[in-house]
Amino acid sequence: MATSTAVPLVVPPKLIATDLDGTLLRSDGTLSDRTRAALTAAERAGIRVVLVTGRPPRRVPELLATIGPHFVIAANGAAVYAPDGTLAHMSPIRPLAASRLVTRVRRALPGAAFAVEYDNGFGHEPAYPTWSFGEEAAEPVDTAGEYLTRIPGTPVLKILAHHPTLPLDDFYEGARRAAGSNAETTYSTGLSLVEFSAPRVTKATTLLAWSGRLGVGSDEIAAFGDMPNDLPMLTAVGHSYAMANGHPDVLRAARHRAPANDEDGVAQVLERFVDALVRLPDRHMPVSTVREFRRP
Repeated sequence: MATSTAVPLVVPPKLIATDLDGTLLRSDGTLSDRTRAALTAAERAGIRVVLVTGRPPRRVPELLATIGPHFVIAANGAAVYAPDGTLAHMSPIRPLAASRLVTRVRRALPGAAFAVEYDNGFGHEPAYPTWSFGEEAAEPVDTAGEYLTRIPGTPVLKILAHHPTLPLDDFYEGARRAAGSNAETTYSTGLSLVEFSAPRVTKATTLLAWSGRLGVGSDEIAAFGDMPNDLPMLTAVGHSYAMANGHPDVLRAARHRAPANDEDGVAQVLERFVDALVRLPDRHMPVSTVREFRRP
């Protein structure tokens, strides 16, 4: 798809959905003052903001403290959190399906090591790389299968896999084939990490379910992203923006291109949205009370 530079829409969107790492946040993980001000201005103008990230639930309190009180769709769509940090919805991987997934991927790609993100914690196999979780507390186990079965009833939101030698593209394709339709398979970094969610759980499915309950249609959403795990969201909304620093697949898929994250690209586009909204002769976008996302 041809990608145009970021331009203001004739009618600004009713909702902004933005990825975080490589998109809203700068490369050092910080939120610039300009971006913080742009988010505030957009919400004051009546444009809702939701943060849509691959980051796990254990990182949500930190995100809200850093970025401010917004709804958060976390773990690639597996969980939704309200602005006060309370859990609104979960879409976990079924325990048996999770165990079978690990077995299939390990059989197809010998040498893979696994980690498990659940609703309030994280565990990993000894061979899983420590650089992926840094200084955060995590529980090592002998095998992911052991971890998946040792705490019955604990919701598993995401499974991660790493391979020490395979290039990312080869590892991803092999993992995707091994998982088949039993999981959503994606990746969000340039490192050899592949991520699995429950079938049909993506940033897009959760975003559209949540926004639909607010009365916002997909054509009224502008989404920003930079990596393959953003592709379902970008292709599902009316106005998609790839960051200039984005993955080639994202740059090809999005309708528009925003400046790079280190240039406050999301903020630049939001400022234009707000300016266009102010200039509209008849504003039809009052700020509404945000309702909590619940499945019926």
